[in-house]
Amino acid sequence: MIGSTPIPIRTTIDSLFSFDSELTRFSVIIRQIRLPRVILSFLVGSALAIAGAVFQGIIRNPMVDPYIVGISAGAGTAATIAIIFNMTWSLFYFNTIPLFAFIGAIITVVLVYNISKVGNKIPVMNFLLAGVAIGFILDAIRSFLMVTGTNDMQQVVFWLMGSLAGTSWRDIRIVLPYYFIGLIPILLYIKDLNIILLGEDNAQTLGVEVEKVKKTLITSATLITAAVVSVSGSIGFIGLVMPHMARMLIGPDHRKLIPFAAILGGIFLMVSDMLARSLMPPLEIPVGIITAIAGGPYFIYLLRKNKSGGW
Repeated sequence: MIGSTPIPIRTTIDSLFSFDSELTRFSVIIRQIRLPRVILSFLVGSALAIAGAVFQGIIRNPMVDPYIVGISAGAGTAATIAIIFNMTWSLFYFNTIPLFAFIGAIITVVLVYNISKVGNKIPVMNFLLAGVAIGFILDAIRSFLMVTGTNDMQQVVFWLMGSLAGTSWRDIRIVLPYYFIGLIPILLYIKDLNIILLGEDNAQTLGVEVEKVKKTLITSATLITAAVVSVSGSIGFIGLVMPHMARMLIGPDHRKLIPFAAILGGIFLMVSDMLARSLMPPLEIPVGIITAIAGGPYFIYLLRKNKSGGW
């Protein structure tokens, strides 16, 4: 577990598996700072990769990521409001910035869902375009708040870039319930998602309740994305690149694709976060910058390879 304070591997292992009640300085760093951060980075990376795979499957386009439906814009705008208006206090178990971000993300997707709804159906293109439109509006509102606000702009910018600084065990306890509540329906409908890849009409003919599956998967993917974005900020490219990389390695079967993408996403963010902590000690680079530097060139490669924009 690399960081700005060098700790020998042997000391790290001893700190992890020692049950001595008297904690050394290194033990505190390992157990209370680095270990929860490593675990949370894996959870965030895997959640974004899972949600990305789900949205790409529903929309049948590998250029889609979880933020396309406005989750990031909603969370970022709400977090900016909390910071600028100095509402950064603790409320029972929660810090208000993650709480505002989570609520903002959920409200945004509910709004996108209702705008795109036609009767009892959710046309994929409507959903996609509504998400983009709402995202632009929220980005404009956030920019206006940042220009006119005077309170702690550095904290706003750092949050928007994505960071796992200050991670604690509390953040993990906040994320885990939503992570598993969202993951279970995804796993239950994973076969139906495979069938939807054949086309919605064909899936309907084969007995899949397409609209029910889409609503359930969109809700579940939104839930896990909102949960992790609330504690990490907007960390880009993982939800786009990792599912596509997994698809290239093991194929489009979501029964294998989603677990493999989750592992890739978790490991990728763990490594990125280690680099963010150790490249310029004692300064810390927002991890979103690292993922963008790594993911940006790959995204350009995807654009070149998929000029048709299709699946």
